[in-house]
Amino acid sequence: MTQFSPQELHDFIVRAKAYAYVGNGSASLAYRPGSHDIQYHETNFAYIDSYFGGTDFLGQEVVYFHGTPVWAMNYYGKILRPDLYSGAQAGQVIKESLSLLYQDGRFLGPFTHETANGIYFDTNDGDVFSFTGYEWIELDREKVYDLHYHGGLVKV
Repeated sequence: MTQFSPQELHDFIVRAKAYAYVGNGSASLAYRPGSHDIQYHETNFAYIDSYFGGTDFLGQEVVYFHGTPVWAMNYYGKILRPDLYSGAQAGQVIKESLSLLYQDGRFLGPFTHETANGIYFDTNDGDVFSFTGYEWIELDREKVYDLHYHGGLVKV
């Protein structure tokens, strides 16, 4: 099987993430009952983002190379103040913010973006091989949404 470079993997992940949730990618057939799945494919790589829930949600992204899983990320996010903030507001802030991050050609590294519906923050440690991270949204200096994520290479 042909190998890939770390940069090829990183660049594919950025393109896939930009297409999927952030880019309003088309939903695909759900592989697990109750899941929401979005796929993105290129010649050698495939990406599946599969998540459950809405305002409180849990998901996993997997990258396949020639049909073999090579990278994955898990995440759990929730609205902390449903009396002040909605899932729709969080989704709008996340999509606007992450689209800028992906346009910058990356998905990791510190990032802050101010929007009309709050300030988006993302901080993480590691690289495409192994990482942990935390994103949140503040509205009027109060945290109203947060998400924890982690992932990296999958080896057989």
